[in-house]
Amino acid sequence: MCSAYNVLAVNDDLPIAIDLPVHSGKVRSVYWLSAKQSARLIADKGYNVAPDAPLAIMVISDRISAFDCIWHGEGGLQGVQGKGAALNAVANHWFARFREHGLADSHIVDTPHPLVWIVQKAKPVMVEAIARQYITGSMWRAYANGEREFCGITLPEALQQDQCLPELLITPSTKGILKGIPNVPEADDVNITRADLAANYKAFNFAAPADINQYETLLREGFAVISKDLAAQDQVFVDTKFEFGYVTDAQGQEKLIYMDEVGTPDSSRIWDGAALRDGKVVENSKEGFRQFLLNHFDDADVLLNKQRMDERTALARDNALPLEAMQEISDTYIGIAEKIIGRKLVVSQQPKEEIIDVLNQDYGLIR
Repeated sequence: MCSAYNVLAVNDDLPIAIDLPVHSGKVRSVYWLSAKQSARLIADKGYNVAPDAPLAIMVISDRISAFDCIWHGEGGLQGVQGKGAALNAVANHWFARFREHGLADSHIVDTPHPLVWIVQKAKPVMVEAIARQYITGSMWRAYANGEREFCGITLPEALQQDQCLPELLITPSTKGILKGIPNVPEADDVNITRADLAANYKAFNFAAPADINQYETLLREGFAVISKDLAAQDQVFVDTKFEFGYVTDAQGQEKLIYMDEVGTPDSSRIWDGAALRDGKVVENSKEGFRQFLLNHFDDADVLLNKQRMDERTALARDNALPLEAMQEISDTYIGIAEKIIGRKLVVSQQPKEEIIDVLNQDYGLIR
């Protein structure tokens, strides 16, 4: 059963020697190193980045986020055992497979610990690149309510829930709140069209119009690599979110890279192939946890309606979830990670102590 002791719930309090405040998101915390520290590590470790590239220590937690809220379990359990290690291991695996296929690099330059990445600073493309092979989730709900156009793409009539789409769809949305772009509302996570990107490529941080083609190619080919590998494990790659950015390499050339994470149970839907052939959907990703939440609470609209965010936040804050549910999602994350990476997942028993020790002994980064 999940134990609060070996779950890393708080990841923004490590004694890493930095001058800037820690940036903490829903799951990851980022510690930006000074120019001097970055240059020392690049020289000492031989990282294949520009000698003046800004580096950061990125620490993933075991917190579980769904419907834009952080959830907790009974008995003071503030996360899901093994979740952080599973996400990092899966993302590392796919980034390596992308390099093997000659696609693009990632922002990761080192992995000192299963819960830690050292990353180089990238200029992000302000697009969440979503690829969909099946109609499910929010797209299905909108389709069932009569919508047929998604990000400038018109879907055919008579599609059924969880049906395989005629072709892979790219349905981008905004990353953050972008201002002053015609036809694009000033709000986070707004669906956009390819025409929006082409007409306003600089506003989305693309360096050139041709890079829109490159991002689509990297998205499609990356999806194909993951989908083929998962199929060999009798798993179905349903949909996913990719993010991209620019870095300058050791030769001084700017290049488009993958960033954030790819193909993980957090950023993707993955279905069991055998169950799907029997007409059932068995989730091997966070979508199973989302479905649990929708069934667990009496009023599912609180979780789906963005206008009720205050109620949703209170729901997550005031309700400790059953330990059985937290253990089930732990089993899901660890299980799919071990299928993908082909080995036993290393789950830390004393994560914070281990991270501090390795960053001190091998990197000289602890105060």
